[in-house]
Amino acid sequence: MSSPSSSPAATAAPTFQPSTLAPPPMKFPKSPVPDKNPLGEGRYIRTAAALIIGDEILNGKTHDRNSHVFAQYCFEHGVDLKRIEVVADVEEEIVEASKRLTEKYDFVVTSGGIGPTHDDITYESLAKSFNQPLQYHEETVHRLTEMTKHRPWVQQQNAEQRTATLRMALLPTGNDVEIIFPGEDLWVPIVRIRGRLCVLPGVPGLFQKLLHLFTPFLPLPPKSERPLRIQVYTEWVFSLPHSLYAHIYARVESLIAPYLTALQARLKPHGIQVGSYPILGQGVFISLIGRDLPNLSNKGNKTQTRIWLAEVAKEVEAEVGGKVVSEEEVALKKEKSNSSLRSAKGDADDAKAKI
Repeated sequence: MSSPSSSPAATAAPTFQPSTLAPPPMKFPKSPVPDKNPLGEGRYIRTAAALIIGDEILNGKTHDRNSHVFAQYCFEHGVDLKRIEVVADVEEEIVEASKRLTEKYDFVVTSGGIGPTHDDITYESLAKSFNQPLQYHEETVHRLTEMTKHRPWVQQQNAEQRTATLRMALLPTGNDVEIIFPGEDLWVPIVRIRGRLCVLPGVPGLFQKLLHLFTPFLPLPPKSERPLRIQVYTEWVFSLPHSLYAHIYARVESLIAPYLTALQARLKPHGIQVGSYPILGQGVFISLIGRDLPNLSNKGNKTQTRIWLAEVAKEVEAEVGGKVVSEEEVALKKEKSNSSLRSAKGDADDAKAKI
């Protein structure tokens, strides 16, 4: 693969001048939010996908946290996340996946592959995918230079190393590309292609920060379109066989499955999703996701009733012997379960070592 400086599609690398001055606090102007809706007037994002790029994810070296952050972001804003894909640092893979996802979904983010090394090929792959020129972006070069020129390693760079650094400012450009700076204290932009595909870094802290800063630039659904989530937790209750309390024995998934199946069939026409998620050795979370909507079965009546998610949750509590829990309680119970599993694995590893 040719370097950016020798590529016929790339412009010559600009001069990169380090400085020995003390670093001042750095702030840059944010990009203005455009008046034009990138999806078209009156439309907003309904569906999304994430394209995670990196060999290190596929070979298990790095744990992907960005897709989880993106899933939470989509749920919070009422966007239906339809797909998460992971591809290698291979041009053909990135080109194929980016084209396919952008054609199908309203909002696609990529994560990773925009650093200074030979395997960071996201920008050039996307330029090829969408037939856009690849050029050094002047404002990105300026911000990168100003933000890093006081760092000691910059002052020790040779010409080849400076060219590698500036690969991070070698961006797809053209009529279908927006280069947006959503933050004052970051030099890295978000590159948006065809109003749908947005290129973000793979570093989790940067990914999360840029994603949230980018919110004003996205035609997100109105708050009325955002779903609610209520979770009911039912613990496993163990009692002696033939006990007077045997009727409350073990609220395991298999015992509550018939009720949940019938409940989902009843609520599906109203757009309410019923999910069941066991915590090993502890209990089961029942998740209810939906919106408070008119009861479609009463559509012809003048006085329509509503399907209230909280009322459904009360029914579930009674049927499975559970209780509504907060998101914080859910997280604590999951962490407790994960800690137990880690402890068990550690004990098993110790036992193997002694054998």
